[in-house]
Amino acid sequence: MTGTAGATALELAAVTKSFGAVQALRDASLSVRSGSIHGLVGENGAGKSTLVKIVAGVHRRDGGTFRLHGADADFGSTAESKAAGVAVIYQEPTLFGDLSVTENIFMGRQLLGRGRRIDRAAMYAEARRLFTRLGVHIDPRRPALGLSIADQQIIEIAKAISLDASVLIMDEPTAALSGVEVERLFAVARSLRDEGRALVFISHRFDEVFSLCDEITVMRDGAYVASHRTADTDVDAVVAEMVGREVGDLFPKTPAELGDPVLEVENLTSTGLFHDISFTVRAGEIVGLAGLVGAGRSEIARAVFGVDGYEAGAVRLGGRAVPAGNPRAAIRAGMAFVPEDRRRQGLVVESSVARNVVGVIRDRLARFGLITAGAENRAAGPWAAKLEVKTNALDMNAATMSGGNQQKVVIAKWLATDPTLLIIDEPTRGIDVGTKAEVHRLLSELAGQGLAILMISSELPEVLGMADRVLVVCEGRITADLDRDRATPENVMRAATHHLESAR
Repeated sequence: MTGTAGATALELAAVTKSFGAVQALRDASLSVRSGSIHGLVGENGAGKSTLVKIVAGVHRRDGGTFRLHGADADFGSTAESKAAGVAVIYQEPTLFGDLSVTENIFMGRQLLGRGRRIDRAAMYAEARRLFTRLGVHIDPRRPALGLSIADQQIIEIAKAISLDASVLIMDEPTAALSGVEVERLFAVARSLRDEGRALVFISHRFDEVFSLCDEITVMRDGAYVASHRTADTDVDAVVAEMVGREVGDLFPKTPAELGDPVLEVENLTSTGLFHDISFTVRAGEIVGLAGLVGAGRSEIARAVFGVDGYEAGAVRLGGRAVPAGNPRAAIRAGMAFVPEDRRRQGLVVESSVARNVVGVIRDRLARFGLITAGAENRAAGPWAAKLEVKTNALDMNAATMSGGNQQKVVIAKWLATDPTLLIIDEPTRGIDVGTKAEVHRLLSELAGQGLAILMISSELPEVLGMADRVLVVCEGRITADLDRDRATPENVMRAATHHLESAR
């Protein structure tokens, strides 16, 4: 069922929701028209996810109005929400890997043929029809295991269409996708809009919001702030509404006095990944590694820290050789490494904030082989305070925190080791604009205190805004070494795409 284009498909007004003493929503509103894509933006903790879960039937609102196609709605389960035509596409879909693509689409509602037997041929044919309609090519007979995140999301969308969903909510769907995959997803989203469906798109990436969405609603602190036609507003205005203040400069980089070389990398080579990598990072310097996805930036960082090995070359820290493939030796030498995937590689999400913060220095806290919770809290408390980790108690599970606060916990964990070099991969991926500014301010302060920082980021404005020097990586080689004055978007992109002469 699709709605009449222009008619209100989804309406929430003055919605409230509390979890004990915590008020997640205090005055939330959202109005989405059929035949439109509506962006929902706000900082982490603004209430976007809670609002979505009310529409999806995960939570029930405490107060306010909820209507679907003009009729009052109050879902007690996700099954009720789906039956009413609502589908939610999450950042990380949960498919059954051992089942085929088609079986995932028709889970619990298989097509039946003669003798009420499952008609697999009809299901495969219908899956092919759905994918053709979406303009994608996925084998409906293949197992779901091993599919990319992008393909898994397309399967979830196909499932939604097969259920005739009229309202689709896409919650941070592009966080793990490449540029090509994002464009494919956007093409699918636009085709669904053109069929008369209503889409809600949640993202921290403003370029995507402004490229895809017809309208935007801003939330802050659990409440509605404003709605705009996308053509009638701009990024600066939306950011100001999100954070409740003017964010004049998201990159508060202050000049730092550079000291002696801290990190020296010479002729580092790993077959098939990178070749002949040489660079230095000085005390007080932020060096950015830029380049296209797959260029080898993260692989270089992992090799420097010792997570991965390499065949040739050398790494020195403070003039002393750091053995290859030995993260413990790197840590002892004074390296710290904040990985790209904070949840899987940087945190023990089911452990407390305190336990995560002291994770690398636990041996220093042990007394007679034992570590008390009090010792963990005393060691972690100052770092949590320094990074302004927003949590009521150090014993809160990291899994319950926002992405921005999780990132602060990972940074606190590594700063607790008192490093001389911080390697930080995608420092602000998936966190809101206000927290991005806080992380950037922290990095600038650390550099000002003499810490050497190697920063990898896929966001070119972040690299240009924060780095004293930019190293551009293309196909596993450094193709440009640009100081801050010469690190323009044009020069970086030329070097990232092998137009070397123009970048020098």
